[in-house]
Amino acid sequence: VRQAYSQLKWEAFHQDQALAEELAARINGRLTGLIRAEEERSFQDYGFLAVTGDPSATFLQRSPLAAFPAKSDIPGLLGYFQVDPEGALTTPLLPPPGKPAAAYGLSGTELQKRAALAERIRSILSRNRLVAQPSVAAGKQQQAARARREEHKERASSAQVPRADEGASQETAAKRPRPSAQAAFDRLNASRPTPTLEKQRKSALGRVEDLNLDLRFQDKLAKAPPATRGLASTAAPRQPSLDNELRAEPKRQAASVAAAPGRQTSPDARARVHIFDNELGPYELSLLDSGQFVLFRNVWHHGQRYVQGALIEQKPFLQQSVESLFRETNLSRITDLVVAYHGMVLAAFGAQQGREYLTSAQKLGGALLYRRGLAAPLSALELIFTVKQLPVGPGGRVVGWTAVTLTLVLTGGFYLMYRAALRQIALTRQQQDFVSAVSHELKTPLTSIRLYGEMLKEGWATEERRQTYYDYICAESERLTRLIENVLQLARLTRNELRVELKPVPVGELMEGLRPKIATQIERAGFELRLDCPAPNAVVRVDQDFFAQLLINLVDNALKFSRDAECRAVEIGCRMADAHNVRFSVRDYGPGIPSDQMKKIFRLFYRSGNELTRETVGTGIGLALVRQLTLTMNGRVDVVNRDPGAELRLTFPAGPIEPRPPHTP
Repeated sequence: VRQAYSQLKWEAFHQDQALAEELAARINGRLTGLIRAEEERSFQDYGFLAVTGDPSATFLQRSPLAAFPAKSDIPGLLGYFQVDPEGALTTPLLPPPGKPAAAYGLSGTELQKRAALAERIRSILSRNRLVAQPSVAAGKQQQAARARREEHKERASSAQVPRADEGASQETAAKRPRPSAQAAFDRLNASRPTPTLEKQRKSALGRVEDLNLDLRFQDKLAKAPPATRGLASTAAPRQPSLDNELRAEPKRQAASVAAAPGRQTSPDARARVHIFDNELGPYELSLLDSGQFVLFRNVWHHGQRYVQGALIEQKPFLQQSVESLFRETNLSRITDLVVAYHGMVLAAFGAQQGREYLTSAQKLGGALLYRRGLAAPLSALELIFTVKQLPVGPGGRVVGWTAVTLTLVLTGGFYLMYRAALRQIALTRQQQDFVSAVSHELKTPLTSIRLYGEMLKEGWATEERRQTYYDYICAESERLTRLIENVLQLARLTRNELRVELKPVPVGELMEGLRPKIATQIERAGFELRLDCPAPNAVVRVDQDFFAQLLINLVDNALKFSRDAECRAVEIGCRMADAHNVRFSVRDYGPGIPSDQMKKIFRLFYRSGNELTRETVGTGIGLALVRQLTLTMNGRVDVVNRDPGAELRLTFPAGPIEPRPPHTP
């Protein structure tokens, strides 16, 4: 059962892992599609006005990026921006200066809102040291203009009076790369970043390596043969990045860029796409210290570099592009989805947690189900699926019920074996007690008969005592006869050899035939017989010999247990219990029967009390034989306590009541 359960769990792991892989592919496809849509934007789209139409009829109109609020399929988009070669920041939200806003169809209120959003974009970029503050930027522009004028004058003077020793230095200076105003963007993804304190404060979930992930399924997967592993890879192969796809263009693009006169070769030259006189680089994604994503690209326009991009809010971006797809699948019921950036956990969407974020690292963990990085330029983002309790599927219920059934069967079997063993032990003990009792019951009367017989044989008894000895020998002989008859009847019942002949007998006739035997037995014990039979004409179907044995056993039992009673009497009655049954009863005036033993006294070999301390005689088969014979004759036996004494009852079905014949003189 454990092996089957483990196999079902392993199959469920594969199924859920396939779902996780399919979901990761969908998320990656959606985000890649959004990036490709952004790549189709031209250089002019990042200005407030853009040239549209065919070459024969071009005209200016608002850029698609100048819409307010910003219209884009990218979730959480704040707005677009552009950084020129001098480091100045512009945005498509604001029209170029020189004309009133009304000339562009903008109201004063809308212009204020646009300016506020543009200032927010500037504030975020400047806080992350990507652009300079406005005053600083203006100063840098003036310094750059002054440097260009001085350089122009220096070149003019050097052209008039050339010096031989300055030729090499001028050539070296021309080749030396000047620092770019967009160098901060180059440093964003230059190498795998180490999260700053500000980033760590933005994410209270820590790093991926600090999560308590259970890798037992992954270890088992690594040991499995390739045919078994199938698609169960912990990290799916990364799709070709956009950068690689662009690099697949003919290398002549890179050569043409490198050969352009007066143009510096940058690392991104290999991936540039030439559109007329513009060269568009691939997009890159980076996480800012302030928590926003920045999506940007390098553009070379007339030999000068521009940085164009967009600012994206992290939380709505992850919720709408990752969590929304995650919540649509069944995986959201059993798994947690962790989104990491360069190993730093950005967000974790818990199973059945609605749209809320998990806010504590202690809530994360579980068994690693699937792990995958997204395609470039989102390759820094990673999706990690974990499961805390892996369901075993529909077959698990069958295995569970099988286990329960086997447990019940085994437990029930052991219990029945235990009860059977106890019964066997009790039966063995009772048989041993029976052998001891029978030995005692046989030995005592035989010893008495032998003693009185020898006394009579030797003539040691007087004439007055002889009759007493004869009576005692006769009584003990009858006692032996009853004992042997009981043992023989028990043997016949055990072997199913008992033959019963039921005949209709009037109750009066039945009792008259039993009276001499019962009276002699009672009188010899020194008791008084009280006979009460108000229904002598009732007819019962019984075997007379077996019925006589029943009543003699009941009388013998009453005599044994009431020998110390104050009232030394035995009452025998017969009356109609109801219209269809006749009840025979034998009552004594002894101590009665304890309530916990009223059902046990009819068991075979059962004797109340301890064998070593018991004062009454008997073998423990008398009442058991009474019960078996009564049932054989379609009757029933029970016992009730009276005050004082106990009453044993035999109930038999009644036949038709025969009328008493008329008295004849």
